[in-house]
Amino acid sequence: MFQDDIRRETLRTELREARLRAGLRQIDVATTLGKPQSYVTKIESGERRIDLIETLDLCRAVSLDPKILVKKLS
Repeated sequence: MFQDDIRRETLRTELREARLRAGLRQIDVATTLGKPQSYVTKIESGERRIDLIETLDLCRAVSLDPKILVKKLS
């Protein structure tokens, strides 16, 4: 697996685990973001990549400090 693939997997895992720790369902996060549930599903499954702004929005929605996330991805 390439370094980029590992980091993308880490990103998905961290966002999903933060969502679960917050006791949120995918639909809860999607509703907060004003998106359909499939948006969150596709991100968590790796079917959809996200940009920095989307990452920050997701971090806020699941109460994940983006600085901690960046540190894990570095």
